[in-house]
Amino acid sequence: MILPLLQVAAIAIVAIYLGRWRAGVLRRNAQSWDSLLVRLRPDWSAHNLSEHFLWKEGLDATPDETWKRIEGAHGLWAMYQNARVMLEMADYADRNCESVDRELVEALRSDAMQIRVCVLMALTKYAFSHASEGVRVNAFRAASMYTGMAARMTRLLQENAAVALPDFVAAM
Repeated sequence: MILPLLQVAAIAIVAIYLGRWRAGVLRRNAQSWDSLLVRLRPDWSAHNLSEHFLWKEGLDATPDETWKRIEGAHGLWAMYQNARVMLEMADYADRNCESVDRELVEALRSDAMQIRVCVLMALTKYAFSHASEGVRVNAFRAASMYTGMAARMTRLLQENAAVALPDFVAAM
């Protein structure tokens, strides 16, 4: 008697998962460029991370200065969320532009995942030890990768959608 109930429950769970996955794919494919830009965090800007933030990779600050510039955990969380949005922007470009540089899109995808992992590590350490040296170093690494990703996204837009570049620069 219990085995048929477990089978029905397992099938129901798989069906619900597949339905939610399919709805997510449809929602992702229906997104417009403007809807992606709106999702970038308007309450936090990474312009003060580097003098040439969107045009050149790397930081010109120490881990301590970077921690102050990103406003601590607030900036880490904003980078985490914006990395996801820029990942979706790269996917959007890949789906909608035939001449897009596939290696650049793959680099953006890799950057987004690395940033998200690094930020989660930094936030976990921050939860236990506040702004220790390890937290500041992880935040520095995440911010450095973030500036690199933003510079690559700028390059992708310059090459494939120059009209969208001013909106991206304004949103960042």
